[in-house]
Amino acid sequence: MDTMSYGDDYKYIPTTSATSGIGLEVLPDLYCYNVKIVNISLIGNPDTKDFLLVDAGMPGSANEIITATEKRFGSSSRPKAIILTHGHFDHVGAILELVKHWNVPVFAHELELPYLTGIKSYPDPDPTVEGGLIAKISSLFPNEPINLGEQVQALPADGTIPFLPAFHWIHTPGHTPGHVSFFREADRSLIAGDAFVTVKQESLYSVLTQEQEISGPPRYLTPDWTAAWNSVRKLEQLNPAVAITGHGLPMEGELLKSNLQKLSNHFDQIAIPDYGKYVKPKDLH
Repeated sequence: MDTMSYGDDYKYIPTTSATSGIGLEVLPDLYCYNVKIVNISLIGNPDTKDFLLVDAGMPGSANEIITATEKRFGSSSRPKAIILTHGHFDHVGAILELVKHWNVPVFAHELELPYLTGIKSYPDPDPTVEGGLIAKISSLFPNEPINLGEQVQALPADGTIPFLPAFHWIHTPGHTPGHVSFFREADRSLIAGDAFVTVKQESLYSVLTQEQEISGPPRYLTPDWTAAWNSVRKLEQLNPAVAITGHGLPMEGELLKSNLQKLSNHFDQIAIPDYGKYVKPKDLH
């Protein structure tokens, strides 16, 4: 555990939103908590103390995440494991402190492991991409790999999730190579990560107000738009009843269904920017 480290560019990012610090019980065993501009999820019924944490928030947010967890599950409670949708800085921002505090394993897709074991940096954010102020300051965001050493393991290849038999993981690349979403067939609950989000994440106004608007993955950090579109199509075909996304408020029912359908059908117009260093002419057709 001593070998773990953040990247050299790890730092506190002074951004927030109107819902920061607010937790929502989406279902009795599905809890979404907003850390500044990103969501974490706690899966498990508070009565059982048997739960998992999805993603690890913004840099510097470990104490807040521990407090929210203990408020939900009781003092000194800890998850069985942390599962990651992907390894971007705002989804692993507090992971080292959480792993040290709880001494729990971390699971991520095999293709995400190089970014979580100090081997490989993500592509640079694209501040030229259209969409607003958050995109313009994205070059300040950390993108060097963190190193979780032996604390991180690959998710089982068969789609199962350790300690979480009711859900399975789905490979939803595009935003990152090993991005995954988590789905429960029984009630069609979806944790989508950044495969799609419910706020226009590039826009400072939208992020601050959390104005609901279904959107593709954050534009300034998505290098493969063809894969991203295929991932949205894959998730839309599951017909989710409720979705927790990495950014924005949870969405459910008819609103989710119609918006996700629209995004899947018109991804090139809604999600893919008109220009940017990761946009290729073929993406726009």
